Amino acid sequence: MNTLVRPRDGRILGGVCAGLAHRFGLQPWTVRALFLLSCLLPGPQFIAYLVMWIIIPGEQQRSATV
Repeated sequence: MNTLVRPRDGRILGGVCAGLAHRFGLQPWTVRALFLLSCLLPGPQFIAYLVMWIIIPGEQQRSATV
């Protein structure tokens, strides 16, 4: 499995759903749809998203070698 990072490309808001999708081999829209559906249920989904946005590191830009 891949490491859990927020990708630089393919982000919509913070890249959390895209990072989770990449980590578990899913399509980003699938994870986004599941997150939106989970928002219909009571619970701290938005807080969890914000916490993951802070905790999950962003993908580092690859340095170009000359």
